[in-house]
Amino acid sequence: MKKAKKECNKMQDTIYIKTFGCALNRADSERMAYLLKNAGFKLVDSPEKARLVIVNTCTVKNLAEKKAIKYVKQLEELNKKIIVAGCIPKANPGLFLGYSQISPDQIHQIVSAVEETLEGNIIEYLADEQINKLKIPSLRFNPVIGIVPIASGCTGNCSYCHVKLARGNLYSYPIEDIINTIKRELSTGAKEIWLTSQDTGCYGLDKNSSLPELLKEITAIDGNFFVRLGMANPNHVLNYLKELIEIFKNPRMFKFLHIPVQSGCNRILHLMNRKYAAEDFKKIVFAFRREIPSITIATDIICGFPSETEEEFNQTIDLIKETKPDVLNISRFWPRPKTEAAKMPNQIHGNETKKRSSFLTALHTNIARMQNERWIDWQGKVLIDEIGKNNSLIGRNFAYKPIVIKDHKESNPVNFLGRFIVVKITSVTPYDLRGKIQTPQSL
Repeated sequence: MKKAKKECNKMQDTIYIKTFGCALNRADSERMAYLLKNAGFKLVDSPEKARLVIVNTCTVKNLAEKKAIKYVKQLEELNKKIIVAGCIPKANPGLFLGYSQISPDQIHQIVSAVEETLEGNIIEYLADEQINKLKIPSLRFNPVIGIVPIASGCTGNCSYCHVKLARGNLYSYPIEDIINTIKRELSTGAKEIWLTSQDTGCYGLDKNSSLPELLKEITAIDGNFFVRLGMANPNHVLNYLKELIEIFKNPRMFKFLHIPVQSGCNRILHLMNRKYAAEDFKKIVFAFRREIPSITIATDIICGFPSETEEEFNQTIDLIKETKPDVLNISRFWPRPKTEAAKMPNQIHGNETKKRSSFLTALHTNIARMQNERWIDWQGKVLIDEIGKNNSLIGRNFAYKPIVIKDHKESNPVNFLGRFIVVKITSVTPYDLRGKIQTPQSL
């Protein structure tokens, strides 16, 4: 039952948004931030300063849910008003009973949700509704990076995936709206455009369009900027492999491909309902590297999927050794509620899953260092898009390699954000490149 509503002073009602998870969640947070600021609320940079905290949650892994639960409990100890947003409210609303909740489909209702929650009411905006989020402007958290969702949902039905329950089926946004959004981001200072969705590879399949068609339109936009394509599944990339490689040769495209394979064993891929074979992944990787040798390849692996034998895990090891991805995101399988994989027989013990993920992590650390060592003595243009620890600069080159620069003389390193500078790589770690500014330093 709702309490009697009082008139609130919005400028005194401070809001903090905490975002867990992927770039798509971050895009949702930026749009909620815009709506709240436009409604007169004051956004603050820490939960301690806020009267109300929006927790934008992720449900892709059990660990992500645990982090959200822990964070909400910490907010309770601070006596904060709380709204739980993101994927958990849609996929598993019972996890946060007693809290206001808003699903990804309902972010346009965030002002109402905040007003009601501040008045002491518990509200839920969880209805299924396909909305074009590009109609909502964003308030960028990073002035250099414009995150542009190109779709919501996907065409897949992976047996382990809990996100499908939250994001639903594919709904591609019109190309015209995407182009207009990118132009708006560029006009307000963005230099990197991140194209994001649950699976960028299936863009347009519901609209008689395609990802290559979209990318051709985007790379034709005037301006000095880079485009980063978000995760694309192999089964879709195969359908337009040659065309996509040609588009990636455009100087506006970051030479960065995130293509999740999940396993090197075809039996496991079939159980996962992934709709491709390990050989398809290799075909894509080798085709891109033939045409664009310096491309950065990122992929994902799930260790300990139900019934995965040691021999089958070794097939994954062999795949990683053969393809040598620059970036490897490793997950330990955990049965997610309401998924087919949770009900499969022969679940792997957690200790064995941990052992496999640890082995794979150690293996890939060596591969990543070796891949990065190829960049020593490279010199070229770097876009500064982040401030790191101890006022270091973090930038990206054309292959989206993270480059840490510590030798700048700027007292306020924020002045470097959005600038292109010339850098020479002098050393590497498995995770990044380290460089020094060259003269002339700016382009």
